Amino acid sequence: RAFSSYCGTAPFEHRSGTSIHRRKQCHYLGDRKMKSLLSMASVSAIQHDSELRLYYNKKLAEGKDKMLAVNNVRNKLIARAFAVVKRGTPYVVLQQHAA
Repeated sequence: RAFSSYCGTAPFEHRSGTSIHRRKQCHYLGDRKMKSLLSMASVSAIQHDSELRLYYNKKLAEGKDKMLAVNNVRNKLIARAFAVVKRGTPYVVLQQHAA
């Protein structure tokens, strides 16, 4: 979550008491270079990674905005990268082990 905030991809709630309730938005302050690299990586992942493509299409089917779905894919990529570093093992595609 902290790295997502640093990159500017973590959604934050905009609320003030009981009167102001807006949808969650990503903060404009963030590492623009990292955010642009993650954006390009997420578009490439949607095109070439079947697992993330299914996730992206599922979000669109739920009625989510395209950029919100792309942002979700960005956060998935961040989570994958941190999981690989934390475990010290290569990434394993989940669909191969789902049966």
